[in-house]
Amino acid sequence: MSSIRWMRVLQIVVDCMITIVSLSCAYMIRFDFHVDSLYLSQLSQVLPLFVGLRLMANLCAGVYRRLWRYTGLTEVTELGTAVLAASLVVVLLRAFGVGVLRSEGHLLSYGIIFIDTGLCFFLMGASRVLRRLQTEHKQRKHWRQPVRRRAIVVGAGDAGLMVLKELNQRPDLGVDIVGLVDDDPGKLQKRIGHITISGTTADLPRLVENLCIDQVIIAMPSAPPHEIRRIVEMCRLAEVETRILPGLFELINGRVSINQLREVSLEDLLGREPVKLDNASIASYIEGRTVLVSGAGGSIGSELCRQILHFQPKRLILCGKGENSIFSIQQELARRPEPVEIVPIIADVRDRQRMQFVYETYRPSVVFHAAAHKHVPLMELNVCEAIANNVLGTRAVAELADQYKVEKFVLVSSDKAVNPTSVMGATKRMAELIIQDLARTSSTKYVAVRFGNVLASRGSVIPVWREQIAAGGPITVTHRDATRYFMLIPEAVQLILQAGAYGSGGEIFVLDMGKPVKILDLANDLIRFSGLRPDHDIKIKFIGLRPGEKLYEELLTASEGLARTVNDKIFVGRPQPLERQDLAQAIGRLTNFIAENDEQSIRSELERLACGTLTKDASANLEGGADLIDMTPPCPAENSDSLLTK
Repeated sequence: MSSIRWMRVLQIVVDCMITIVSLSCAYMIRFDFHVDSLYLSQLSQVLPLFVGLRLMANLCAGVYRRLWRYTGLTEVTELGTAVLAASLVVVLLRAFGVGVLRSEGHLLSYGIIFIDTGLCFFLMGASRVLRRLQTEHKQRKHWRQPVRRRAIVVGAGDAGLMVLKELNQRPDLGVDIVGLVDDDPGKLQKRIGHITISGTTADLPRLVENLCIDQVIIAMPSAPPHEIRRIVEMCRLAEVETRILPGLFELINGRVSINQLREVSLEDLLGREPVKLDNASIASYIEGRTVLVSGAGGSIGSELCRQILHFQPKRLILCGKGENSIFSIQQELARRPEPVEIVPIIADVRDRQRMQFVYETYRPSVVFHAAAHKHVPLMELNVCEAIANNVLGTRAVAELADQYKVEKFVLVSSDKAVNPTSVMGATKRMAELIIQDLARTSSTKYVAVRFGNVLASRGSVIPVWREQIAAGGPITVTHRDATRYFMLIPEAVQLILQAGAYGSGGEIFVLDMGKPVKILDLANDLIRFSGLRPDHDIKIKFIGLRPGEKLYEELLTASEGLARTVNDKIFVGRPQPLERQDLAQAIGRLTNFIAENDEQSIRSELERLACGTLTKDASANLEGGADLIDMTPPCPAENSDSLLTK
């Protein structure tokens, strides 16, 4: 702090000298380097006025809050504004004939004022640019190396100390830590190495200005989202770059590294409290076994593979029909240190013969079925494909799991299976009915895990909005009051793995999705993250709910009920499955309708099955003594007209 104050005093002294030199040169240029005694006397009289005005204008424009070594376009603009403002005051004083600008009846020449303005701006700007060039030349081994930035770390815990240590060991990154902040009163004014904990997060705006901070690093992996939002908003108002360490959901291996620093994202603001996993129970059914993941190239499937690898199965089978996505996740996992055999399989879950070959060859002990078509409006236009993939494909892999004595089969389901108003939701409900039917007689433990939207998945609205913002807008929102449950992909997958450990057969596990988020609020946040203003720089256009969409989402019907598990983020329901004969007949009819491309008959059958089965009261099937949580929306859902039958 003391060194910065002395630097500012030096800046003021240099600017005083520049003002004197520029005004003297203006007189010499105006009179062809022959200045008589009359005008020399005038020069001596007006010099104090010019110096005072220049310094006052610089102070008001914030020129002395900047370090010369970081001079850029913003600093030059501020300087130009200050020089012009001071010159304008002089011009006004000259126009009104103020006495200080008069010497023996001769007023200060306008030409001198204009020449001085140009010279003063050039010399003040040149001094600052030269200082930056000198700094860059000193700091760089070659001209492509980045200029060093001054940073402050938010969080003086273990993560903050790791960031501080690694940055000290990596001078090539061009970041100098000059301060720490922490909200723990016991840490204030303490020193860690040569760095002082200068204040709390509330002091950030002041510290950013006083310490000339270029970058704020948030090193609080377990901080709640509202705290991250508050810090990010302060940094945005202070016009300083913000970087963040990933949250605990992303730090699966438990190691914090400076290489993981990234820009603050929308996901950080929607993150939730860390998940407390029972790693021992997850390892008990994964470690040392062969695990098959269908849809392994998708958003959920690929994250499942990443986290399953952490529990070191004997073999991990990556099954999917998209060769590029399977190749990508295979290459990523191959770089991991875990001694796990990675087997990429290109196969379509609807191809029973191909899937039978996979089961026969590799004999998986655990199957995670994540392969599905999930895009709601798209499935409204491709009804037959939705049934073939989501229903018949699920039946194929689920029945093969029973045939080959798989220990555990986990279906990745959706909140849209509740009171479905869309084809996609109804097919996911059918998939749940299939595994519940198999669970009644099979030795395989079949379970389904139901959750809402995952942020930043390939089917998420976020990538669409980013493209719309890049094109200048507007961004499209379905409805002003539309709400959705959101989870981060790593969190959803962790809970899927945990729910798989709890399943004994036939359960539907429901993940705690927290509070629903308004889509409009999400859109506004994304616009602000892009450095723009909602409804000013980027307009928001409301386009209405699309076919199959609800105004709000549900996670369970009234008749299903919820029972608590030992994990406070996972609940379990045991709805009444459909009679086996009825289910078989329904699937037979759907298969025939697909062969005939009879979409209307498919919609009618889905409507009958979805609403008919969900209204049956199954709460009596829950284990005795469990705490029930009632969910009340009737079927069909009140928030949207049923769109299964058009």
